[in-house]
Amino acid sequence: MTTQPQKKLHFVMIPFASQGHLIPMIDIARLLAQRNAIVTIFTTPLNAVRFKSIIDRDIQSRLSIRILELQFPYAESGLPEGSESLDTLPSPSYRENLMYALSLLQQQVEQHFQELKPNPTCIISDKNLVWTPEIARKFRVPRILFNGYGCFADLCAHYIHVSKIHESVESDSEPFVVPELPDRVELMRAQLSSAFNPESDPYLKALRVRIREAEEGAFGVVVNSFDDLEGEYVKEENKTARGGKVWCVGPVSLRNEDELDKAEKGTNKNKASNDEEKDRILSWLDLWTQGSVVYAFLGSMNCVTPPQLAELGLGLEASKRPFVWVIRGAYRREEFENWLKEDGFEERIGKRGLLIRGWAPQVLIISHVAIGAFLTHCGWNSALERVCASVPMVMWPLFGEQFYNEKFIVQVSKIGVRVGAEVVVPPGKEEKFGVLVKRDQIREAIEKVMDEGREGEERRVRAKKLAKAAKEAVEEGGSSYLNITSMLEDVMQYMHA
Repeated sequence: MTTQPQKKLHFVMIPFASQGHLIPMIDIARLLAQRNAIVTIFTTPLNAVRFKSIIDRDIQSRLSIRILELQFPYAESGLPEGSESLDTLPSPSYRENLMYALSLLQQQVEQHFQELKPNPTCIISDKNLVWTPEIARKFRVPRILFNGYGCFADLCAHYIHVSKIHESVESDSEPFVVPELPDRVELMRAQLSSAFNPESDPYLKALRVRIREAEEGAFGVVVNSFDDLEGEYVKEENKTARGGKVWCVGPVSLRNEDELDKAEKGTNKNKASNDEEKDRILSWLDLWTQGSVVYAFLGSMNCVTPPQLAELGLGLEASKRPFVWVIRGAYRREEFENWLKEDGFEERIGKRGLLIRGWAPQVLIISHVAIGAFLTHCGWNSALERVCASVPMVMWPLFGEQFYNEKFIVQVSKIGVRVGAEVVVPPGKEEKFGVLVKRDQIREAIEKVMDEGREGEERRVRAKKLAKAAKEAVEEGGSSYLNITSMLEDVMQYMHA
């Protein structure tokens, strides 16, 4: 009897238009292609530019992966040219326009979907794209959600939602214990994500309701995390999963990074500009001893005001440590540049500080031996990258789930320290809050995380252990590698059921 050849799985990836969601989904797409699956990535032209060169190299290596670009509906959504992702919007007030624009892509996705050969066997879509369940039902394929959070943060949000514990406190600053978690974790209402925060935009609150509804009926959830990092929270997430099985397959970046990938990831610059910037940064880092440099970056979506940025700069200066400071280039740039000039900041710090305006090769920077601490906005991708590089963190949460991530890194994993931020600052309302973190807090947090005494050394030891565990998780036979195997097998069984 002749055995029929096994049909290849064909995954359609539909990422959200945000750096923090796009980058790990592209990494997942590449991992699936490396495991002999066919992968088609749906995205828009300017988002495709950010990873096209990396995918082109995969295609040259004979992986079955491709990008399918969708026409972006600028006119219909009221967005200016060049605004195809959260981090490229002129201001947070355009967020609703972007979500509308992304919903208009559904018709294009469906048209291309039915033309794809071989027929797709599974959709992996970002959970924020609430229109993808309709596509999965229409074409009768399983839908796997990509969760941009870790398990800990997702459980915090879930148990707060279910228990309504935040409604029982009398003020925004009164702490409460998040129920059902393996560890005792306290939060305040003013630190909660947009689904619960009283300062949140009503549109975002309504969107969160739709996102929860869209979780129903999903085949599973893929998470950029790993078992040894979140341990009991991975088990708990599997118990409470609203969208089928949970597969932790991270850190997804570790299996996909040669030096060229690290230098190009997330950029929309040409190769010559990338190379020039990379060489400038690495040459500067090479001047410093191991573990002596602070890397400061508050994320591509931050709209931190110039006065608050000034406090950050003065705190870095007061630390007396060498530092790399990545400054987002778009928000009130002229005002901040005027402060730099009038204050004489750059002249005063001289060669001790390296300022980067706009994009930077973050993974390449934090992999350098000179980096000894990372001052971060507590985004999950950034936190994972620091874990992989065994770099202790100074946690400065701004919005979203970032206060949950701070609790996990500082209290559960014990590889970071708090800078002292106490309240969520919703995007677009930064002016209302003013300067919340002072230079002395920043200096003290840096001193603490880089402390050479017992506490600092214990923190670094824990960070090194987690970095080793992260690398083992993604290697063949590791927990994340086996979870990808399990996901592929489950999708294959669904096909033949």
